[in-house]
Amino acid sequence: MDRAADNSDGRRLIERIYDEARRLVVMFLYLWVLFGLFVLNETIILRHRGISFSPQGFAVLNALVLAKVMLVVEDLNIARWLPRRPLIYRILFESLLLAFLFICFHILEHLVAGSIKREDIAASVPAIARGGLTGLVCVAVILFVSLIPFFAFRNLGREIGPKQLSAMLFGSGIEVSSNR
Repeated sequence: MDRAADNSDGRRLIERIYDEARRLVVMFLYLWVLFGLFVLNETIILRHRGISFSPQGFAVLNALVLAKVMLVVEDLNIARWLPRRPLIYRILFESLLLAFLFICFHILEHLVAGSIKREDIAASVPAIARGGLTGLVCVAVILFVSLIPFFAFRNLGREIGPKQLSAMLFGSGIEVSSNR
């Protein structure tokens, strides 16, 4: 095997690892802010009722786990059957799918923790937002709506190019064409 081919393969592997790590960090940060706001909201509500609560570790851990889920789902490209439709369909589909998966993983997390504690299934299933089915639907809608901006930027970046999107958002020296 030739040395140039080895270097090229090694460079591509390093670039891919860097790209995956960068994507994971972006997803993690977005989810950390989102879940951190959920925890902050719950803390304020409970403090108003005289209850002390502030598990920011929940936000960090869940953001990390669910960012990895997002990365895997993105790599699976489940929405590949949507490209010929307007971009909004892909954005809404991905947001809905991830909101659903996040809730499933939250329930699964509680089931696993319950089985470790030797609880029965009924005791392990979380009361999401402490509101039964209404709370579950409310959290699902909030997650769905909260994920739309993430997938909008992600899909727009794919369509127009990440450098072009960055230039449009942050003015990074790349000339952006305008239709004025």
